[in-house]
Amino acid sequence: MLRFIIRRVLLATLTLSMVSVITFGLFFAIPADPARLQCGERCTAEQVEAVRHNLGLNDPIHEQYVAFAKGIFVGRSYENGTECAAPCLGLMNLGGREVTEVVKDAFPITASLAVGAWILQLTLGIGLGMIAAVKRGKLIDKFAVGVALVGAATPIYFFGAMLLVIFRYETSWLPQPSYTSPFESLSAWFVGMLLPWLTIALIGFAFETRMTRSQMLETLDEDFIRTSRAKGLRERAVFGRHALRASVTPVATSAGLSLAGLLGGAVVTETIFGLNGLGKRAVDAVRALELSMVMATVLIAALFVVVSTLLVDLLYAAIDPRVRLS
Repeated sequence: MLRFIIRRVLLATLTLSMVSVITFGLFFAIPADPARLQCGERCTAEQVEAVRHNLGLNDPIHEQYVAFAKGIFVGRSYENGTECAAPCLGLMNLGGREVTEVVKDAFPITASLAVGAWILQLTLGIGLGMIAAVKRGKLIDKFAVGVALVGAATPIYFFGAMLLVIFRYETSWLPQPSYTSPFESLSAWFVGMLLPWLTIALIGFAFETRMTRSQMLETLDEDFIRTSRAKGLRERAVFGRHALRASVTPVATSAGLSLAGLLGGAVVTETIFGLNGLGKRAVDAVRALELSMVMATVLIAALFVVVSTLLVDLLYAAIDPRVRLS
């Protein structure tokens, strides 16, 4: 098991390193001049060249990448004390704030949105999928399949706007979605994030329902399930002790990977509800060509995906020992 963990950790580290190299390369692939973007349109050629020198853009490419990688972890500064704006996590191109400060403010919002929606979609999706499998062919099964199909076919932006109109503008049952730290007020945090959770959990809920139902139906038709029933075990024991354990591996895999995918849904959801998380910050950064913020968002998104994949691999190996030997 230890060798398996070490291999997966090394692979994850290599993947993140390659992502950092690609992200660094894309910085130089844009048609605009980074020094011009940082300085502004009204800068003279001498001012642009001074910015280029201050940011280290005249240094050899390998030295720039080393400084970029170092700046991700410990920050960077030049002789005049100014933090580097690009190509590392220093000042934003507009607004004068450090990218690390912006990420520090925005990350709790996105994390609350992603984790809350993930828990909601797993609870509803797996629960409804299991009930549908047990009640195969009955009304609850048809209802679950119908809800899953509608959820998979409904765009996030439409569903979010519909929830906002119904529960906020028409009935005022819920307040305007907003983020409050759970350490300040747990109830305000829950109520303010409820509509965004429901919106972003829609697609994942539909997928988890169909996945759980199909895996449970496949497992319930296996020979060992028929043997368990032939031995006289109660249906609850057959379902909970044997069928559910055999079906949990692919469901756990999809559940782990869906956490990484929620970051993509956060871009739309945060824009709809006006939450200043990483998703909305990324959209604003693209519009304003704030390259440092774009690079930071790409790296954080890659970290989400790689860490989620690593956790899924470790969970899969713990559930199925055959994975460790393959």
